[in-house]
Amino acid sequence: MMTVWLAIHCPHCQSTDVKKHGTSSNGKRRYRCLNPDCPYETFSQSIDYPGRRREVKQQIVEMTLNGSGVRDIARVLHVSTATVIQELKKNSPIAMRQSVAVEPTPTRPSGGSG
Repeated sequence: MMTVWLAIHCPHCQSTDVKKHGTSSNGKRRYRCLNPDCPYETFSQSIDYPGRRREVKQQIVEMTLNGSGVRDIARVLHVSTATVIQELKKNSPIAMRQSVAVEPTPTRPSGGSG
């Protein structure tokens, strides 16, 4: 039998200076980052719920800016509507700045003959 060692990296600071830190309530292995400059102390290696992933959070904002509704986003990304709303509340200043940056469509002059 062969032993395989996996290098565990902190997802926040990319440091390999980590140690085991018990298990979470759902049985997942937890780790502690020993880097003093890291903004987080503990982390889990795998994320089960898709709403916790950074890519999904970014997609929520992008889909909202493209006009998708809360229920549509939740269905497509396999997250709850509460997750979508929570993420939009956190990013509301960002979304507002991006939507204001879009130029308004010009209106037609009312040069009617009548």
